[in-house]
Amino acid sequence: MMSLIDIGANLTHNSFDNDLSIVIQNAHLAGISRIIVTGTSIVESVRALELSKSYPEYLFATAGVHPHNAKEFDEHTITALQDLAKNDEIVAIGECGLDFHRNFSTQNEQKHAFLSQLELATEINLPVFLHQREAHKDLVSLLRPIRHKLCGGVAHCFTGGKHELHTYLDMDLYIGITGWLCDDSRGHELRDAVGDIPLERLLLETDAPYLLPKDLPQKPGGRRNEPRFLPHILERLSKIMNKSVTDIADASRINAEQLFNLKTSETS
Repeated sequence: MMSLIDIGANLTHNSFDNDLSIVIQNAHLAGISRIIVTGTSIVESVRALELSKSYPEYLFATAGVHPHNAKEFDEHTITALQDLAKNDEIVAIGECGLDFHRNFSTQNEQKHAFLSQLELATEINLPVFLHQREAHKDLVSLLRPIRHKLCGGVAHCFTGGKHELHTYLDMDLYIGITGWLCDDSRGHELRDAVGDIPLERLLLETDAPYLLPKDLPQKPGGRRNEPRFLPHILERLSKIMNKSVTDIADASRINAEQLFNLKTSETS
């Protein structure tokens, strides 16, 4: 069976509270060999870590403060992230970045939290799990000067066009592709751009429970996205890129293993 890694799933979301073990079992049956659980605040990062410890070598986690939660960033936050990052299950700093679409935190709060997490990532040698929405220029202006000190990063849930894509590729970032690709009304820019992604820079993710692929032949009740739908995203991407499912699956798995310093599938 094909082996895939879902590099971004919000499994601490309350929609998974009652059936998480079934969700994980179904993911495994669908060929998902590992899942990285996204941390979006200190509280959620702690939960992501606890969850990953409950499923050793199958679940891993990120630790970070999402731009929506940047207003909570204070003098204790970096210390808390440092403590979390001492655990082997934590494989990246983030989800961090800028989101000027909703501005749940002020832009200055977001920039402060983002820069602080970038600096932390350089100090502890972990990659960054990046979020950007309607803030591309500002994010690049903060990220570019420090990029050479970072061991790596991924533009998580990339939804942009060719210009944004090539900016990230020029900074030697990985590109995370989600079910946004499958949204015929909103995903046209992304579909036009994905052909420019080198296989060695490609990662796959569901961003569950968000971004359920809209072209699923049978949609689940409640329209909750799950890691088990990652093969559907892979198949759609294969058709758009005109590359084999196997080539994309293998590349995305190897890329995830390299970026997040995971054991290879042969030894995991």
